[in-house]
Amino acid sequence: MVNLNGNISDNHQLNALNRGFLYGDSVFETVRVLDGKVLFLEDHYFRLMASMRIVRMDIPMDFTMDFFENQLLGTAVANNCENAGRARLSVFRNGNGFYLPEDRSVSFVVTAQPLAEKIYSDNKKEYEVEIYKDFTITKHLLSTLKTNNRILNVAGNIFASENGYQNCLLINDSKNIVEALNGNIFMLTGNHLVTPPLSEGCLNGIMRKQVLAIAKKLENIEVLESAISPFDLQKADELFITNVISGLQPITKYRKKDFTAVIASEITKRLNAQIRFA
Repeated sequence: MVNLNGNISDNHQLNALNRGFLYGDSVFETVRVLDGKVLFLEDHYFRLMASMRIVRMDIPMDFTMDFFENQLLGTAVANNCENAGRARLSVFRNGNGFYLPEDRSVSFVVTAQPLAEKIYSDNKKEYEVEIYKDFTITKHLLSTLKTNNRILNVAGNIFASENGYQNCLLINDSKNIVEALNGNIFMLTGNHLVTPPLSEGCLNGIMRKQVLAIAKKLENIEVLESAISPFDLQKADELFITNVISGLQPITKYRKKDFTAVIASEITKRLNAQIRFA
C-alpha cells in the first residue's frame, strides 16, 4: 500500500514525467517506526523542512510535524508494520518544465515495509569494507541532504557486491573519509571518538546526532568532529557506521586490520534504553 498525497492505495502510478524520476528533484526522509511511534520524529521533520528550503521547494501550509507523523504512521498501519517498520516519505516538485520547473509546489509519496527486529542489534557479524575511489563527494551543502540523486551510492554498492565487501567508505575531493555508502562513519582511536564534520560533505544523519549525544556522556571518551584520512583507519581500534534503520554497524575488517566493537555495543545498549522509554 502506497500513500500518494494522503490517499493510501495499492493502485497508484506515478507520472512518467515525475520530476523526482527525471531530474532527482526530490528530497526524502527514511524513518524507523516502533510501537506506533516515529523514532526521532522532530529531528526528521526539521531536517526535511530544511532540505526543502535549501532546494527552494514550496512548503504547504498543512505540512506540519503532526501531518508528517500521521502520513508516516498511517502508511505503516496500512502495511502492517506499525510495531516494527521503516517508512520513507519522498517530496517531489510538481509541474512541467525541464531543469527550470514551471512551479515550485510539491507532492509527496510514502512507502513502508516491516523490519525483523524491534530494537537495534549489536550487529556483530563479519563486516568488511574498502574505500570506493571511482567518484568523490563534493564538500558543499547539497551533499549533506537526502535527495534522490544517489547514483554514487548505487555504483558504490555494486562495486562492493562485485568485490565481496559488505560496504564501502566514500572520500571527498580532499581525499578524506566522509561516510559509508549507507550512513555516517565513526572512528575510535584510544579514547578519542571521531566523526567527520558536516563541512567535509557528509550526510547530516539523524542517527549521527543521537550517537554524538550518547557518546558525550560516556566516561573517558572524548568526542571530536574532525577530518579522517585513510591513514587514520589503520590506527583505529573501532570503526562503525550509523543510520536510523540499522543503528550502529561495527566494521570488523578494513584491509588487513581487524577491529573491536566495545564502544559500539555500549552505545547501542544506551540507544535501545533511550527508545524504550521515549
